[in-house]
Amino acid sequence: MLKQLETERLLLRQFNENDFDAVHGYAGSEENIIYMPWGPNSEEQTHDFINRAIAHAAETPCKNYQYAAVMKSDGKLIGACDLSLSGDGAEIGWILHRDNWKQGLGAEMGKAMLDFGFGELKLHRITAHCDAENYGSYRVMEKIGMRREGLFIECRPVHKLSDKKYGDELCYAMLIDEWEAHREMEYYNGLPCVFDGFIDVPELTDGVIRLVCISKQPANPEKKRVPGYGFAICKGGEKVGEISLRIGYVDNLYYGGQIGYNVDENHRGNGYAGRACRLVLPVAKAHGMVKLLITNDYANKASRRVCEKLGARFVRTARLPEWNDLYIEGGRFENIFEWSVE
Repeated sequence: MLKQLETERLLLRQFNENDFDAVHGYAGSEENIIYMPWGPNSEEQTHDFINRAIAHAAETPCKNYQYAAVMKSDGKLIGACDLSLSGDGAEIGWILHRDNWKQGLGAEMGKAMLDFGFGELKLHRITAHCDAENYGSYRVMEKIGMRREGLFIECRPVHKLSDKKYGDELCYAMLIDEWEAHREMEYYNGLPCVFDGFIDVPELTDGVIRLVCISKQPANPEKKRVPGYGFAICKGGEKVGEISLRIGYVDNLYYGGQIGYNVDENHRGNGYAGRACRLVLPVAKAHGMVKLLITNDYANKASRRVCEKLGARFVRTARLPEWNDLYIEGGRFENIFEWSVE
């Protein structure tokens, strides 16, 4: 018997013979399966599908997880999702009755399949495919964090609106380390932060260096950028580098960090970066922040050593997503450290 799964609004359960009317309501409708390589189903085909789904659920070990998607609010079956195993990977899919499109329910099902596949089955890689013209489906894949891997030309039966013989197919995928990174991102994005405006920054010095606030950058919601402070790192009357502190938690900062620093080459090796990091802590505390992420290119040993000397916890080396600025600038992997604000 399949393990029952839940999302915010859905109960994902095993199919049973009483599900025929609801399943045939979407599987037997051409409007509903326009972009699918199968259907519309005859009644016999829908009965066959339900019987196969029940049989798969009884297999030990199960290799094909077929879930009926039921609304928690009224118990109505409104679609289905599945996860089909192949080695240490799997492919996922979903379908919704057209009356329930554009409500975010597909993303709930897709995320539940990823969480089940990676979290419980410990799979290495999960893929999903769809007709290249099926905007709704590939947007679900993107919303749940999957990565577009390829466009395959004329490799599948064409969708029902086309007079062509073959259609193009999109492939999306996610690795378990990417899934773990997304879960961590959600955690950090949920941490507390208070921003009612920039504070008057007090003198920040430890007797060796001092920080001079040289900029206060407002948030840019369109680019998903949080407000931030910029400081010059000064030794005596000379500027020896810069450090920035970003106030808040958003997806970009999982990879870019709340703290960024740069020490001029002829002043490196003196511990100024670590000292500067400690000096900005009162500003972070003033905004209610409890954890700061510091990130660096995986090959940057000097920056990694700064984090280690600060006592920051190494989280992981994360693969940069294509939408991230660091990827666009040529980066591919980033070390992520978590530093507790004490």
